[in-house]
Amino acid sequence: MTPPPSDPATNGRPRLVARPLWRPAVDASQAAAFGRPSGVPSSFSPRGPDAPVHPASAAAGVVPEMIADAFGRPPGAGPTLGRPPQAPEVPGPPEPQDPWRDPVSPVQLGEPALAEPVEPAAIEVPAERFTLRQALFDHRIRPTGLVVMAVIALLLGGGGAAIGVWAGGRLPALTTDPTFQIAAVAPAIQRAPGSVASIAQRVIPSVVSIEVRTGDTGDTGSGVVIDGRGYVLTNNHVISLAATDTTAQLTVVFSDGRRVPGTIVGRDPASDLAVVKVNVAGATVAQLGTSTKVEVGDAVIAIGSPLGLAGTVTTGIVSALHRALRLTGGDTDTNAVIDAVQTDAAINPGNSGGALVDATGAVIGINSAIRTSGVDSSGSIGLGFAIPIDYAKSVAQELIRTGKAIHATIGINAKSATDGTADGAQVQNVVDGGPAAEAGIAEGDVITRVGTRTVGSADELVVAVLAHQVGDTVAVTLTRSGRTLTVQVVLTAA
Repeated sequence: MTPPPSDPATNGRPRLVARPLWRPAVDASQAAAFGRPSGVPSSFSPRGPDAPVHPASAAAGVVPEMIADAFGRPPGAGPTLGRPPQAPEVPGPPEPQDPWRDPVSPVQLGEPALAEPVEPAAIEVPAERFTLRQALFDHRIRPTGLVVMAVIALLLGGGGAAIGVWAGGRLPALTTDPTFQIAAVAPAIQRAPGSVASIAQRVIPSVVSIEVRTGDTGDTGSGVVIDGRGYVLTNNHVISLAATDTTAQLTVVFSDGRRVPGTIVGRDPASDLAVVKVNVAGATVAQLGTSTKVEVGDAVIAIGSPLGLAGTVTTGIVSALHRALRLTGGDTDTNAVIDAVQTDAAINPGNSGGALVDATGAVIGINSAIRTSGVDSSGSIGLGFAIPIDYAKSVAQELIRTGKAIHATIGINAKSATDGTADGAQVQNVVDGGPAAEAGIAEGDVITRVGTRTVGSADELVVAVLAHQVGDTVAVTLTRSGRTLTVQVVLTAA
C-alpha cells in the first residue's frame, strides 16, 4: 500500500485526502421525469423562450372553449393580468410648504407670541349708607318707601307672634324643673300571711348553699338546716366528692353570707341522702312537715341554689306521688331508687338538697332530681322530683346516730315484665337463705304487689320494700304459671 503524499506545510507528515462523495445511481426513467431539462445548468436560469408544448398536450389538439372561457384572458385584454384599465394620475396642486414637516428645512424666525388681551375687571361701587336720622329728616328715602318698610315690619312681627303662639301649644315644657318632686303614694301591695313572699321570707334563712371544691374546680348544691346544733340535710351526690377526695373542701354558705366549713356526719348512697355538720350558733331551723298528707295539685315552693344562685324561689304544684325513680350516674357513687314527689316547680342543677315546702312553709321533700328532654339538655322542663320528707327524716336520724343507714331487703334480683294485661317485677334470681327463699319465692315468679302497694316494675318493687322496716312481715302477691299466690315475707337488713 502506497503511503499518502507528504506536504511540506505539515512538516513532512502525511496529509489525509477527503473521501469522495457517494452518489447513488439514478434510474433513467426517474431522471427523465424529475431531472432538469436539457440546457438548464442550475435551479434558476434567465428566462428564455417558452418551452415547447409537451407532446401530450399537442396531441390533445385545440383547448376546449369552456376552459378558454373560464381561464383565458377576456377579449381585448393585454398580456398582463385581467385588471381594469386605470386613468392616468393627474398631479394636484402642490402642498403648502410646512417647515415642521421638512427635515431639511432651515431655521426661520417667526413673529413673537402675543398675550391674549385681558379685559379690566369691573369696579363695584359700594352702596351708599346712611343712618335712620338721615333717612327720616334728610329725605334720603321717599315717604312711600318708608311706609312700605313699616308695613313689611308689621307683617313680619305679626307672623312671628302667631308662630310663637302656635308652637307654644305644641312643644313640651322645659325638660328640667328645680321644684319637681315625685308624689309619695301608699304601698299598693298587701301580702297575706300565707303568700309566697311571706313563706319565702321565713324559709330562705333555713336553706343553705353547699360548695365542694378541689383545686380550681368544684360544684354547688343546696341543703336544709334540720337542727339548731348545725345539722344540715342534703343529697349524697352533692357531697360525695368531698367524701372520696381528701383534697376537696366542703363549705356551707348561709343566706346572710356566712361561710362555714362543713363536716360530713354520714351519707347513704342507697337513698341519696347525707348529713353535714357545721359549727354555727343561731342557725334558723326549717319546719319539717309530713309527706303522707300531700295530695296531687297542692301548691308547693322550691327553694335552693340553682347554678349557684342562692335563695332562688320557684313555685308549682304537686304533679304526682309515689313516682319510682332511679338515681345513678355522674361522678358520684349514688345508686338509689326513690319514691319521689313529682312537681312542676322549676328545679335545676344546684337545687339538689334544697327544700320543697307546702303552702304553710313546712318542708315536704328534699329536691333531688329532674328529667330532661335530651342528652344536651340540663335545664328544667317542669319535671322535678323530691325525696319525701318522712323517709328523709328517718334516714337522717340514722346517719346522725350511727353514721350509716340500714334498709330492708327481700333478697331477690328482678326486672320489669309484662304479659300484655298486667305489669310486674319478674324474679331473676333468689338469694340463698334470704327472705324470698324462706318464703318460697322462685325464679320466674312475677311479683305484682308488696303489702298494700301495687308493683308494676322492678323499681317499684324496690321502693315498696324500702317503705318497710327491717323485721317487718309483708304479704307479697305473685303470679306463677298462670296462678296468683300470696306469700308472707319477713324482711331483713340489706
